[in-house]
Amino acid sequence: MGLSTTHLIIFLVIIVVIFGTKKLRNIGSDLGGAVKGFKDGMKDGGEKPAESAAPAQQVAANAAAKETIDVEAKAKH
Repeated sequence: MGLSTTHLIIFLVIIVVIFGTKKLRNIGSDLGGAVKGFKDGMKDGGEKPAESAAPAQQVAANAAAKETIDVEAKAKH
């Protein structure tokens, strides 16, 4: 007992009446941009693993060079 073509058309008409065509167009373009950004991120993620390791080493070196300050936290009553 699936959805027939008539049911889908009625459903789409109700969605358009509730949200309006402008908001649906904006949602569609935002969703398309998100998918495109995700795909670009997946491509970039596989190609540059060596470059991402260098900043992590710099942060570790900077953190080791700084002094550590001990702080005692007081509990609120």
